[in-house]
Amino acid sequence: MADADVIPIGSGGRPGRGTGRRTTPSAAARALAGPGGRKKKKVRDDERADDAATGRAATGAGAAGARSAETTGEPIGVVPDVDGPELPPFDFVGLERVVRQLFGEDGERRVAEWLAFLRRRVTGEYELDEFGYDSDLTDQVLLPMLRPMVEKWFRVEVRGIENIPSDGSALIVANHSGTMPLDGLVTQVVVADHTGRPLRTLAADLVFQTPFVGELSRKGGATLANNDDAERLLRQGNLVGVWPEGFKGLGKPFAERYKLQRFGRGGFVSAAMRTGVPIVPCSIVGAEEIYPLVGNIASLARLLGVPYIPITPFFPLLGPLGLIPLPSKWLIEFGEPIRTDDFADGAADDPMLVFNVTDQVRETIQQTLYTLLMQRRSVFF
Repeated sequence: MADADVIPIGSGGRPGRGTGRRTTPSAAARALAGPGGRKKKKVRDDERADDAATGRAATGAGAAGARSAETTGEPIGVVPDVDGPELPPFDFVGLERVVRQLFGEDGERRVAEWLAFLRRRVTGEYELDEFGYDSDLTDQVLLPMLRPMVEKWFRVEVRGIENIPSDGSALIVANHSGTMPLDGLVTQVVVADHTGRPLRTLAADLVFQTPFVGELSRKGGATLANNDDAERLLRQGNLVGVWPEGFKGLGKPFAERYKLQRFGRGGFVSAAMRTGVPIVPCSIVGAEEIYPLVGNIASLARLLGVPYIPITPFFPLLGPLGLIPLPSKWLIEFGEPIRTDDFADGAADDPMLVFNVTDQVRETIQQTLYTLLMQRRSVFF
């Protein structure tokens, strides 16, 4: 068989590469495609028609929105404000009622004073005297913290408050007892509440060597118990409190309650004589029963460098709960002042005269304690 030439078939059966003018399929091609070809074309045409209709609808909506915005004067795309529900007015009457329930009838005044105190602490507008006394902190924080213990727990009854001078200096001398020095704190509150004057106390070295307690004691009006500081306070016109028995009175056994210990060497008397201020004896009944001392861990006390480690019926048996004082009934009486301004110059340097005045003060307090014990109906009532 002879070789034959291959003629490429183009569009429409003509030679070439498909560049003819016919663009529609031939009858044979349509016959091969079958009836589904027309249906698919119709579906595509319907989809294109739907897309066009959707576009026209969106364009129409946008135009309508623009015309609406132009008519109302509102910017396009901004949601108009919608008024929410009205909030009820603040109940100031209810707040005032709550304040009065918490702080009493003068609650508004106390809240205002407390806010003013906070402002002064933040801005630093408060003063400390040369001994570190912070009257603002004492009046606004320390005394209010102690007042419930004095009024509600110990139910202190005060007598002879008129014997404390309303102005000028005086030295208040009291018995010391109770294992813990709560009697000093109670006396501070009593004097401040009944005379309106702060009581500056003389404390032992151990108080100021104790972390946090020493700093707080200075801010509360305490200073070191020595003649120089006592005389400076008295010359400045202060009420000064001293407990001459010291730790001997605090740490005495419960069996020796209300029996006064030695009043030291009479340094407080010589300070009063040098400044010419009256001595006011103060007798305290009730402190002996708050922590009944039945024993002392002497070896541990020496190891820690403290005067004693107390053993009471509840401490250390109950742990921290044993530190809660018993709610005994307290009686505090201030006796008639003993004048020191009528002594001759140099009387403070006479040991016998100082001893006699010291013994006079001690005996006055002791006899008053016996009288108060006879008048007290019960230890706790």
